[in-house]
Amino acid sequence: MSQKMSRPFDLTLYLVTDPRLVAARGLVATVEAAVKGGATIVQLRDPDAHGRALVEQARALKALLAPLRIPLIINDRVDVAVAADADGVHLGQDDMTPADARALLGPERILGLSVGTPAEFAASDVGVVDYLGVGPVKATGTKKDAGAAIGTSGVTAVRALTRLPIVGIGGIDGALAAEVIRAGADGVAVVSAICAAPDPEHAARALLSAVTAAR
Repeated sequence: MSQKMSRPFDLTLYLVTDPRLVAARGLVATVEAAVKGGATIVQLRDPDAHGRALVEQARALKALLAPLRIPLIINDRVDVAVAADADGVHLGQDDMTPADARALLGPERILGLSVGTPAEFAASDVGVVDYLGVGPVKATGTKKDAGAAIGTSGVTAVRALTRLPIVGIGGIDGALAAEVIRAGADGVAVVSAICAAPDPEHAARALLSAVTAAR
């Protein structure tokens, strides 16, 4: 039985962390500033961290975000999500299958999947998925294996295939955020636009304003 009963979530402004970009300010401080500015959901992504360190990071973020009712998503690592009682997991195309992840996570946790093209969408088991991350919209330096940029037309192409909530990702700044929303996305996912900003709270607020105005 694969009926989904996942926790509520809002993709409007989706922060994805980058360990290199938050190093100087600190992970928790950066995320705290971002949520003050309006980030609605947070993904912990640190491909270089070992399991124990990642669990510790996740627990620290969970302690910050849970009282604010902002979901914490873990990139790739189902085991870390379960250990830290995170709200969900985001999978790439080369990670475990959505069905396997759902079996481990149970029905309540949020499950996201990266999709870059209509062909990838067609080949993916989206029946157990709660939302799609669509991109990269623009070439990005924060994820080396992100694939070729699909542009806002790529977002529109995936939007035409599904009623699932979708969030655009990849090189998105304030100007592009509005275009991504108009292309059919429910929200935008950003990394450097917040993590590398001198003032993450201000950056988040500006992005949220751009998204809201484009709806």
